[in-house]
Amino acid sequence: MQLVCPVCGENLTRQERSFACPNKHSFDIARQGYVNLLTVQQKHSLAPGDTREQVLSRRAFLEAGFYAPIAQMLIDTAKKYGVTGEILDIGCGEGYYSSRLAEALGLPLTGLDISKEAVRCAAAKYKDAQWFCATAAHIPVADASAGLLTSLFALTLPEEFHRVLAPDGLYFQVLAAEDHLLGLKSIIYDELHHKEKDTVPEIPGFERLESIPIRFAFQVEGEQVQNLFSMTPHVFRIGKSGAERLAKTKTLSDTASCVLNVFRRV
Repeated sequence: MQLVCPVCGENLTRQERSFACPNKHSFDIARQGYVNLLTVQQKHSLAPGDTREQVLSRRAFLEAGFYAPIAQMLIDTAKKYGVTGEILDIGCGEGYYSSRLAEALGLPLTGLDISKEAVRCAAAKYKDAQWFCATAAHIPVADASAGLLTSLFALTLPEEFHRVLAPDGLYFQVLAAEDHLLGLKSIIYDELHHKEKDTVPEIPGFERLESIPIRFAFQVEGEQVQNLFSMTPHVFRIGKSGAERLAKTKTLSDTASCVLNVFRRV
């Protein structure tokens, strides 16, 4: 996939240990193999995105196979629609889902995340893909580069997604449903509040082809209870009493509930 300079927009060319543009902006390739294309002006904090602890917790949880049904549904749906071209994963995290999708389809993969820790972790394990740190608000790839764009449990940015997708390219969006992880929520919060969520949105520039519910039960024990919690946004919202209850929880039975929306670029 053709990368573009986040400073001037010119195409980046790979050198021996860096990527550089004609205007001499240069970006080193890290030892693990990823490239940091997140400029200082695009940062809203010193270290944006998931922390190393969150990334490692997510990897430990996902690698144990608890969310394998989500990965399998992505693969099955991509095969159903005959996906071709290159895959671009926005908010790729440590690469669990998209690496499996790319391997199953035999397609090239580029993953992007604003967390340097996430792409470092992805690049160290999945060597056959291209990983870079950048913001989804300014995706540093050329127009019409991707045949399939994925964004799982992450933000949707319609204009940028439309720009980087090829004509008739597909966008796979996974959104958490209202009843996602109610077991965990009932432990960490003193009371649960009903909050409506639009899990089948309309997106300008895209035609929604299908919405596929994904729902399955699972059980975690020991450290995996904390790993599950650490990989969710609830890590930023938990109070003292919730943290105390979570620390005493040795086994958790819960249900994952989300929706896979399939969009076509129009």
